[in-house]
Parts: sequence; structure tokens; C-alpha cells
Amino acid sequence: MSATSPAGESEQPGRIMSGEMAEQPAMLRRILERGAPRIREVAAGIAARKPRFVLLTARGTSDNAALYAKYLLEIRLGLPCGLASMSTTTAYGAKPDLRDVLVITVSQSGGSPDLVASTRAAREAGAITLAVTNNRDSPLAAVSEHHIDILAGPEKALPATKTYTASLLSLYLFVEGLAGRDGSAAEILPERAEEILARKDEVKALAARYRFAERMVITSRGYGYPTAKEAALKLMETSYIPALSYSGADLLHGPLAMVDNISPVIAVVTDGRGGEALQPVLDRLRGRGADLFVVGPQAQVAAASAGFVLPTSGVAEELQPVLEILPLQMLAYEVTIARGQDPDAPRALAKVTETR
Repeated sequence: MSATSPAGESEQPGRIMSGEMAEQPAMLRRILERGAPRIREVAAGIAARKPRFVLLTARGTSDNAALYAKYLLEIRLGLPCGLASMSTTTAYGAKPDLRDVLVITVSQSGGSPDLVASTRAAREAGAITLAVTNNRDSPLAAVSEHHIDILAGPEKALPATKTYTASLLSLYLFVEGLAGRDGSAAEILPERAEEILARKDEVKALAARYRFAERMVITSRGYGYPTAKEAALKLMETSYIPALSYSGADLLHGPLAMVDNISPVIAVVTDGRGGEALQPVLDRLRGRGADLFVVGPQAQVAAASAGFVLPTSGVAEELQPVLEILPLQMLAYEVTIARGQDPDAPRALAKVTETR
């Protein structure tokens, strides 16, 4: 949408993205109150079929949500997972044996042809298919055996914000449902999300620091790694800053050489085992004089060049990604505004990307 609507009403750049970010606490409550019973029902039906393996299928922002689900499924359930390569079926016509395999396809719109085609092929190959979308009437929902509606409501800004956090929470509740748990630990999230989103001025001040950045590196480990990937995507598609995301372990295997005291490094530090595993990476980054921005606990932020203290008290490590991404969405928004661009309408992007 342009700065001036078809009706001629003047609109501020980023108005839509800002409004959708602000909807997230209410949306999280809606999922917990209205969506959770249906999600548990779907999970119970799939659990009864005892899938032996999970394949996750997605693109873009939804791919980062799927990666989060991979961590949940492998850590919380001990269920092996893989990220599907859709072209093996859509381009090469491969016909894998998917009997007793759960194929989860995550898509905001549920309309991309390659997602629909690969899910249809998976079902024909014997898979248990589950679509996780923001559109229950989508083609993807129609070809899948099971469907979860993430209840995010219409999302008009091109950068996905609320559909990402809605996907994370819905996938968390689904995995908990597979294990026969109620997911009640997530009830703290709406309140914490409100606390974070109220700190706009803090993020705006931080954005001024990175307005002229020519490149950013974003890193994390464990549950925080999908957050690092999603934050990089948000920065690239809104502000056009090249943002490279790495697992902390991978960063040490070569890419650390490009880190200097000019290009900012954003570290997503979960309060738990993932943060502990990232500590040697943080030490190396500080040793190289990196401009280190930390999203995480107070102690980690205090030892960095800059940061955003995440309110993690009482929040399980596996739920922190729902909160971690919020200040980074805000950062992407504020950096883009500071650079004189409109985050509602990134160039060369469409809301539904029709890959085949």
C-alpha cells in the first residue's frame, strides 16, 4: 500500500505494520482462548496414529516458524524431523515412501502452488498431512488431511509480524498436544508481549544506532536460532540492509572472520541452555571488538555494546522465541522509518509468493 490510499487518505509510512505488531498480545490471547481446544483435538488425532518421523514444509517467514517446530519436536518429543526440499517432488517428480510420516506445511496464506503441490504429493505418498495457515479456506487447507487455523486475522503489511508469532504459539500448542500436555505454560505470553511492545521509545533510540549500517550479522543457538533467521529476514525485506543469520556454532566455523567493529552483530540469547551454548561465541565476538547488540537477559545485555532486556522471568526457554522476535520486529520497523523508507510496502515483494 502506498503512502496515499486509493481513496486519497494520507497515511503514515509503516502505519499498517505498526498496527499489526500492536495486535500481537490480543492475538496470542485469542489463540490461547479460542484456538487451543481445536489444536489439542487435531494433535490428539495425529498422536493416535503414532508418526515415526516429521517433515516440515514452508517458505520465508513460515520456514522460520517451521524450524522452531523442529526444535520443539526433537527436544520436547524426541521425534526426528527434517525440513523438506519441495523441488524433489514438484520439479523432479520424486515419489518418496511417506507412510507413517507426519508432513506439516506452514503457510500464512496457504496459497503458494509449490506448497499445495508438495502437500498433495505427500498425502498421495501415504503421509499424515497437517496444514498450519491463517486461511482455513485456502487451497493448502483443502488438500491437507488436518488443518490448524492460527487465528491471526487479516495481515495487510507485506512484512509478516503477527502471523509469525501466531504460527509459533500454534505450533507450540500442537507439539504439547502431541505429548498429551495442555500448553498452559504459554498463558504468560500475552502479558509479557504487552510489556515489550510498550517499549517503543527504547527501540527507536536503538534504531538510530543502526540507521547507516551497511551489513548486519545475527546469531543465536537452540530455540533462539529461528528468531535470528526471522530477524534477518525482517531487516532485509524492510530496510534492505544485508543481514546474515548464523547459528553460533556455524559462525565460529569461518564467518567469524568477517566480524569487525563496524558491522553490528545482533545476538539472540535465550535464558536457558541455548544461551549457555552461545556464551563462547559471545566471548569471541567481544574479543574481536564487535559492535554487539544483545536481546536477552539483563546480565548478557549489560556485557554488550547495546541491547534489549527481555522479560524472561517465568517464561520457559521453549516459549521465549515468541517474545524474542518482538523487539527485533520493532527494530526492523524503526530502522526502516529512520532510513526514509516504508516498511508496509517493500519493493519487489507480494503478499502471496507463488513459487512452483
